[in-house]
Order: sequence, then structure tokens, then C-alpha cells
Amino acid sequence: MTEAPTRRRRSGGRSGHAIRRGTSAIEQLPWTIPTNIDRPTEPLSEDGVQRIHNAAMQILEEIGIEFLNPKAAQILKDAGCNVDGENVRMGRDFVMEWVRKAPSSFTLTPRNPDRQITIGGDHIVFGNVSSPPNYWDLEIGKKVPGTREMCANLLKLSQYFNCIHFVGGYPVEPVDVHASVRHLDVLYDKLTLTDKVAHAYSLGKERVEDVMEMVRIAGGLTQEEFEATPRMYTNINSTSPLKHDYPMLDGWMRCAARGQGCVVTPFTLAGAMAPVTMAGAVAQSLAEGLCAIVLAQIIRPGAPCAIGTFTSNVDMKSGAPAFGTPEYMRATQMTGQLARFYGLPMRSSGVCAANVPDGQAMWETEHSLWAAIQSGTHMVYHAAGWLEGGLIASPEKFVMDCEVLQQLIRYMDPAICDTSDDGLGLDAIREVGPNGHFFGTQHTQDRYTSAFYQPFLSDWKNFEAWEVAGSVWTAERAHQTYKAILDEFEAPPMDESIREELADFVARRKVEGGAPTDF
Repeated sequence: MTEAPTRRRRSGGRSGHAIRRGTSAIEQLPWTIPTNIDRPTEPLSEDGVQRIHNAAMQILEEIGIEFLNPKAAQILKDAGCNVDGENVRMGRDFVMEWVRKAPSSFTLTPRNPDRQITIGGDHIVFGNVSSPPNYWDLEIGKKVPGTREMCANLLKLSQYFNCIHFVGGYPVEPVDVHASVRHLDVLYDKLTLTDKVAHAYSLGKERVEDVMEMVRIAGGLTQEEFEATPRMYTNINSTSPLKHDYPMLDGWMRCAARGQGCVVTPFTLAGAMAPVTMAGAVAQSLAEGLCAIVLAQIIRPGAPCAIGTFTSNVDMKSGAPAFGTPEYMRATQMTGQLARFYGLPMRSSGVCAANVPDGQAMWETEHSLWAAIQSGTHMVYHAAGWLEGGLIASPEKFVMDCEVLQQLIRYMDPAICDTSDDGLGLDAIREVGPNGHFFGTQHTQDRYTSAFYQPFLSDWKNFEAWEVAGSVWTAERAHQTYKAILDEFEAPPMDESIREELADFVARRKVEGGAPTDF
């Protein structure tokens, strides 16, 4: 770890980070952190919650979880767990004691403090697609491996859209960049093309340490300032069933030790990697997640942690994963109930199994997004751009998803439910009476530009007008919007000396060999 330079002051102060509303490409909603004003959907009775909790505790007490990282297993053993080789068992009182130390809410503050987000409470934030190895757009017309240019273009969309609050992993894997240095190039692009909260892959020491150092440099922070509050986050997946692997635990422990955001998301497909029943799959998922949170709290009590859900099912005819299903929705809602039971923030995802941005892609994605809202999710991964069960990233799907996200954000706007005198509009009703219309009233005139959601992608023309305009289907309009955004994109400002230090760090780490590609 290099020593931190003296903290820099950016010219222009916070005004240099002014958030623009929309430009000529589209008119979008302003940057806002939505609050979910709805009561959560709770399909489980109190007895059901207790039964799933008890099942998760029995898994941890009687069956155990394999911790394939010896250091992690030793930390848990020293804290009082029963460790037999790689198998770790822990009692329920022990689990609950440590889980209670995790905060129910925390903030993540990127290099632009105006883009700070809250994970927890009644907040919900949305992130971009992360980690697909392949890319598809209308212009190419086929599935192809991702490149750095494609990745950078999706990062530009992530920055441009105000409904995207954090930038997850690589929006598409740039396989034209060697895996040993891929994290360096992508993080450089991410930190210069965006000013939103960034993510680190927990794939061993070098990747996590490099990302934390680059985030620190980009923020102009001392080491102490970086560790004083979470500035970025990692997400790990268990290796279901009932395992945590070596590199992910290594990164998890490093982020926890430095007080950065830690999200654990077991990937449990009912019928394959977990019981075929959703209650069993949720119980197993909770056990796999809670033991990682216990580890983080032992390392640093109060470490900011969230528990994730990625519990879906397989197609029992083919074995292929399915997403956005009724079972996926219920599993998300059930996990939300248990997350509230444990007092933990929760992560879920916007996902689909469709191969192209068609009707199936949108109904499955919207089902999963609705499940996020209904469950009380705080952090929604993959909310824009995901196809083929996470194997494809698509800019058209990204744009289409952002239209949906904006509508959901508007749906959660408390202003829609305004019951003040102005909201009730009784004076306007008296003025119009039974024989007029409301178009010309002052009440309407004062509100006509803001009363209703205005889409940037949906086409509300009738069929004949749509036909005259060229019969452009939704994905084609999304492609045009994507190209227009790229044409006018401007990267957020960054002090030139910080940019140079980032570039120097990347160059030095490349000379040193980057990160290992096997574990």
C-alpha cells in the first residue's frame, strides 16, 4: 500500500460536481435517492419467519459451512466457533450476537459527495448490470465477447442516467484486456467516466487492495479519511451449497477491516444448488450469508454489511436458470422479511433470462424490480442492461430498463399521494362544475408540466402516427437514444493531478504484474 499524499482541494469546490438534469438526448428525472413509501409485502406469517430462521440456525449449528480460506476459518475458531478442517459450525446465540453489531443503515460516499447514497432505512438505490462476459446491440446484431470500449460505453450510460445510483462491477467483461490487469483499466475508466459509488471484485488480495487505493486517490483522501466512512463496496457470492471460497473471503475480510461496504449474496438456484422448495432455498441462502456477516463483525464490529438474495429456480426441463419468475418474486419478499428480522440492509437484483431486449426481457425484469420494491430491498443490482441470465449486457436493454426505473421512482414519489388542499383541488372542481373541463383551469395550468410522468422512450402516439413516424419499435428507439447519449456524453470533472496520479498508479501496478489469474 502506497503512502497517501497530502489531501488536495479541488478548484471550484463542490460546485465542480454540479449534477445536470438532462440534455438534448433525453429529458430525464433529476438525481434523487428514492424512498420506498409502501408497506413491504410479507408473505410469511410470524411462525413462518421463525421456522425459516430456525432452519437457517440449524444449518449453521448442525451442518456447518465450508470456509475454504484458512485465515477466515482460524478467525472464526478463535472467536468460539466449532471448526473441523474447513467446516465451521456456530451456535445461534453466537450468530445473533455478532449480527446485531452490524448497522441497519450506512452511507457510501464516492469522489463526488453529492452522489452519496444510503443503504438501509426506507431508501432504495439502483445499480447497473455487472459482469456479463458478452455484449449484444442492434448494430452488431449478435452476441460477441465484451471489449474495453463496450465496457466504457456502458459506464457512460451508468453515469448519464440519474436513476442509476451506483456503478457495480464491469458492466461487461473487457476480454480484450488481460485478466491480470483488467481491474486496473476498468477502474481507471470507472473513476474518470463516472463520479458515483464504485465496486471492487473480491478476487484475491491484489484486486481489492488496488481498487481501494484507486478509490482513495480519486477522492483525494488520506488513508485515515478513506477508512473513516465507507467510500466503496464489495459483493461476494457463496459457492452454494454451503461453501465460501478462498479469494472472495480474502477480499471480504480486507474490505471489512478497512470499514468499506460488504454485501454477501448467496446465489441459490432452487432445485440445483438449494432445495427445490423456496422456503428451503431461502433458509440455506440466509445461513450462507449470515456466517459471512459474522466474520466481518468479528474483524471489525460495526462493519457496514448488507445481506443479498439471489434465490431463483431452474427450469426443471433443461436445468437452465430462470429469473423474474413467481418463485423468484416470493423468495425475494421472504428474504426481505428475514432481513428486517435480523436488522440488516438488503440487496436484490433486476434480472431476466431473455436473450434479446424483447417483451420477455421486460416482463421478467419488471417482475424482479417489483419484487425489490415489495420486499423492502435497499440496493438493487443489475437494474439496467442485463440479458441471458447475466451472460449478456445490452445498451438497448439498459436504456429500456432506465425508462422502467424512472417510472418506478416516480411511482414512489410521495407527491402523487398529496392530500393537501392543493392536492385535493376542490377549488378547481367548484370552478369547472358538471359542465366544463379542467384543461383551462389555473390549477391545471400551474401543474401541467409536472403533474404526470413524461417518458423519454415510450411512444404514446396512436398507430397511424407511429406508422407515419417510421414504425420504430422500442428496442430501435432505445438504440437511437443510446447513440445520442454517447454523442453528447461529458465525463464528470476531475482534478488533473488526481487523474495523473491514478494513471501513474495503474502504470506502476501493470509493471509489477497486476493480479494473479489463478487461485
